[in-house]
Amino acid sequence: MFHRHPFLSLLSGAYLVFVGWLTLTPDALGEREVGLAARLLDALHRRGYAESIDYMRLEFLANIALFVPVGMFLLLLFGAGGWWLAGLSSFGLTLFIETAQRQIPGRVPDPRDLVANTLGGLIGIALTLVLTLPATLRRRRRRRARQQAASA
Repeated sequence: MFHRHPFLSLLSGAYLVFVGWLTLTPDALGEREVGLAARLLDALHRRGYAESIDYMRLEFLANIALFVPVGMFLLLLFGAGGWWLAGLSSFGLTLFIETAQRQIPGRVPDPRDLVANTLGGLIGIALTLVLTLPATLRRRRRRRARQQAASA
């Protein structure tokens, strides 16, 4: 499957390296980054935007957003029929990350991350299924037409 889509495989690999760097390196978010996020939230709150979002919710939403492309890439690599495999792979990748974080200084595994990342992967899968639905239906129609022609 990967040899049929070399560019997609390369792009997926690069994004997974980015996710690995972000999630598996020690102390990914320092004081500066947390302070920047807090200042951004304060600025939004002062203007009347996103008042219900605190730092914990922002982090949860960021974890969802981080895994939306993972779900998209996995579905594109496995195909529409492999949506369930893409979903399991998204969960498995998250489980691996959260388990590995136990051994990394400055990292704290969080069950909420497992939920958020898996949810992000599932959103990416669903979004990609919707976006690729016309092409999937065309392929199925062509396949049926070839089968009917072959059996006639």
